[in-house]
Amino acid sequence: MIVSDLRTVEDDTHTRIEATVIWEIADRPKKKVYIETENAFAADIATHPHAFLVGCFIPAMHLGEQRLVIEGDICPVLLEGLRTAMALLSHWSGTSLKPLSIEAGTLAKARHSKNSRRAALFMSGGIDSLAALKINRERYPETHPGYIKDCLLVHGFDIGGVVERGMKYHVFERAKQAMAQIAADTQVALIPVYTNIRHLCDDRDLWLTRFFGAVLAAVAHAFDHRINLAYIGSSYDLPNLAPCGSHPLLDPEYSSHDLKIRHRDLEVSRIEKIRSIADWEVGLNNMRACLANVKDRLNCGKCEKCVRTMLGLEAVGVLKKMTSFEEEHVTPDLLDAFSITIRHREHFYQELLEPLQLCGRLDLVAKIEEKLDRSHLK
Repeated sequence: MIVSDLRTVEDDTHTRIEATVIWEIADRPKKKVYIETENAFAADIATHPHAFLVGCFIPAMHLGEQRLVIEGDICPVLLEGLRTAMALLSHWSGTSLKPLSIEAGTLAKARHSKNSRRAALFMSGGIDSLAALKINRERYPETHPGYIKDCLLVHGFDIGGVVERGMKYHVFERAKQAMAQIAADTQVALIPVYTNIRHLCDDRDLWLTRFFGAVLAAVAHAFDHRINLAYIGSSYDLPNLAPCGSHPLLDPEYSSHDLKIRHRDLEVSRIEKIRSIADWEVGLNNMRACLANVKDRLNCGKCEKCVRTMLGLEAVGVLKKMTSFEEEHVTPDLLDAFSITIRHREHFYQELLEPLQLCGRLDLVAKIEEKLDRSHLK
């Protein structure tokens, strides 16, 4: 893979950094990849080879490229980290993913000498990111460098990430409006970001189990004029770690000397995250857990992720108070539409059994146990 022609493109409303990707082995056409933001943040985004290197190396590995050649100088800290990341990804894949050679110049000194930049959090509106913001607010004084001042909302993940489903900019606008309420309540700057890096390889399993954390890190590197610390909320807690696109052994390896990537809240279980935001009215009423992107609703209330989230909210007694879900209660039949054990999800349901029992929802406890037992028998 050759990544070349790094450049900045501006129009009346948006500023974009982009590069051309040329495949050397994979039978794919060359492609322009980009990271873009609104012109209000034009001064904060820069054409940085780190962003495209981190964003492109996993699709290159997956599609059998032997090297990644990129214009520009790369921090040795990041190069070391990517060697570790490639070794881990190769191990997870049973060596079907082969480490690449990376051909680039070497950055000889830090790009930024001042320590006046900010901490940012990737904000989707789901439980993990909402809890990360709430916990940060409880633990950090406003004067601390780790206090979150920016939230990055990314188009090109669940919204606009799958080519055949369309870009769905109207869905992103709805999400942006909801996240703006959260940003205002917590006094952070909400930075909308648009990228098509996921489109380099539209393989769902690769995205979920290997790739998405690297794209978050790529976006962070594009904004390293503004931020020097980027938080990614944990997908799993420590007792339940599994190979995942965002993982505590992967995400920090995407750091450079100038920009630290931190995978946070590993010690907090999903139900504890829900409890941490149970008294946050603005967060609850603007929660966006759903990946279905249905018309006129933040959350469909039917998909596995919605139902799993609703179960936790029901267990702590807040679902009926929320406006982001139209459902006031979860009924057992909602769990009939999907498996609850795919992609290492069974522990999310297992930890709900006790709190659901304590709040008297024995019907839901019985349904979850039935589905877990049925899966075990298979």
